[in-house]
Formats: sequence, C-alpha cells, structure tokens
Amino acid sequence: MAIPATEVPVAREPLFQHIVDTYISETNKVISTWKCFTDADLVYRPHPKSSTVLEILRHQLLSERRFFGEFLGTPEPRAEQVLPTQENVEAFWRRMRESAIGRVRFLAGQNQDWWLAPAPFFGQQRQRIWIFWRRFFTRHTTARTDSLPASLEQARTINLRADG
Repeated sequence: MAIPATEVPVAREPLFQHIVDTYISETNKVISTWKCFTDADLVYRPHPKSSTVLEILRHQLLSERRFFGEFLGTPEPRAEQVLPTQENVEAFWRRMRESAIGRVRFLAGQNQDWWLAPAPFFGQQRQRIWIFWRRFFTRHTTARTDSLPASLEQARTINLRADG
C-alpha cells in the first residue's frame, strides 16, 4: 500500500474524515495500478488515437495539481515542478504519493466553514465539498488508468503468441 493507514491524518472535524479516507483510498488505487507497469510499458499505446502510458501518468499528475489547486485551493507547486525529473514508473508513483500526502494533510485541517464555502468551478460558484465529490463521482481520478492494465496484458499476450 502506497499510503498506509498509519500515514492518514485525522480530520480536524470528524464529519470530514470520510473525505480524507476516500482521497487516500482512491490515490492508493491509482498508485497500485501504476505499479503494474514496467518502464518499458511507458511507450505502450492501446490504440493509435489514445495516449501512451507515459502521457497518462503525466496528465494525471498535472490534472490533480490543477484540480486541487485551482478549484479547492490547496497549496500546490508550479506546474513545471510537478512532473518527476526521471520518467520512470517508480518516479511517477512516488510523486503521486508525495503530492497526495501534502494535499490530504491540508484537507484534513479544514473545518466546516472552509468545506461549505463557495469556490469557482468552471465559471460557477460551488461549495468545495461539492467540487471534491464531483471529481470522485465522475471517476476522474481513476478513469484514465483503470483499463490500462487489461489492455496492456492483452497486448502482451498477443505479442507472446506472435513471437512464439
């Protein structure tokens, strides 16, 4: 497990512990999926019109930074500081873990007034709690990586058949 229970902070207000726990759970799912890949898999593209694994990992890190910083107001690094300097699977999942721990500590420290305060969301004003749950209800966090292991396994099987 990338972020064990011993590293999950306690929410300032118990009512919001589910947010902390859900964010860590979803992050652990993403990281465990990323760990299925090897560095050689980073160039894999399931379809000519789809992104490579590397492009998906880059997008996920940048997208999370933008979402949490822009819409929820979490402290985030500048975009050019988000991606790891070395582009390998371990560097990507470690960066995801590092970013998530910083975010979850911030989120755990917020009170009801902060969560219920309006924030800009695509030209509208929405409560931060609504914005947070909107991201997870639309499965934005895992949608890009959920199907990759299966399609990669299928490609490996096809290549094994072709080679042997």
